Amino acid sequence: MQNLILFTSKNRDSLLKARKGESKFGEHIQFIPKLTNIYDDISDLDVDYVLFGIKEDIGVYANFGKTGAYKAWDATIKVLLNIQNNSFNSAKRVLVLGHLDYIKDRELVDLKPTKKNISKARAFVKTIDEDVTHIVSSIVKAGKIPIIIGGGHNNAYGNIKGAALAKNSKLNVINFDAHSDFRAEEGRHSGNGFSYAFTEGFLKNYFIFGLHENYTSETLFKTLNRLKEVKYNTYEAIEVRNELEFNSELETALKHVSSKDFGIEIDCDAIENIPSSAMTPSGFSAKQARQFLHFFGKHNNACYLHICEAAPTKKTTTRVGKLITYLITDFIRSRVK
Repeated sequence: MQNLILFTSKNRDSLLKARKGESKFGEHIQFIPKLTNIYDDISDLDVDYVLFGIKEDIGVYANFGKTGAYKAWDATIKVLLNIQNNSFNSAKRVLVLGHLDYIKDRELVDLKPTKKNISKARAFVKTIDEDVTHIVSSIVKAGKIPIIIGGGHNNAYGNIKGAALAKNSKLNVINFDAHSDFRAEEGRHSGNGFSYAFTEGFLKNYFIFGLHENYTSETLFKTLNRLKEVKYNTYEAIEVRNELEFNSELETALKHVSSKDFGIEIDCDAIENIPSSAMTPSGFSAKQARQFLHFFGKHNNACYLHICEAAPTKKTTTRVGKLITYLITDFIRSRVK
């Protein structure tokens, strides 16, 4: 794949900060030294998780959003490699595949969002869709669990389609998000990955956890309410009006998605004060995001994890990297029996 950049031991060594008397996570991860075919290359590897990044924010631009999500992978891998490898964090079960790179194509996002430029961006998102679909499908078909980091939420489409093709069945999804991303099919962008996946027959049951009432149109609410396959709760009902209780809602959401294989989507827009394409001053805490991920990650039918939309700045790179690293390791720990 021309857009896939493999992660090598040389890349690891340039980021690793080894310390005498300590064992770092990055010292124990696995690599693919040379790529021939993703499925063939990882099928026989003694790993459970395949981690890869998506360095793009073209889907966010195509949705008139704030760019910067392409930086999340670099922020994360730098932190992840340098956490402790111990009885709680076992890196030997993790293959770091690399990242999809679209840096050369990012010149588009610096242009004024005219009708023509937005149309070009939406057309390009289809290329990204194909790459993500292929990688996720190959990983799931090989019996491993993909952990996908970075990019816009447009990449949910490729995750869902890829996993559904590998499983030869529609997929369910739980989405921790301030937005439904179930908007009109007007050309691909970060706001309609789930609606496209649903219409095209890859997504079955869908639950949006923590939808923000201020940022969901009445038209969209009517669409969500009409579809029996789609359920949601709102952040305000849980955390402001206390009409719903967080832990009870976890159980409600699990019942909707857990009858078959399901993907876990975490949009950093939902987490309070985390730099993202639509950063919120009022959202779930990092602790709640971690609890959410532990709860769903431990279920046997959870088949992938995607953490997206974080857009770190120079001052917040470490903070974002630490948050996503916590989420990755929480997910992996949740699955230890």
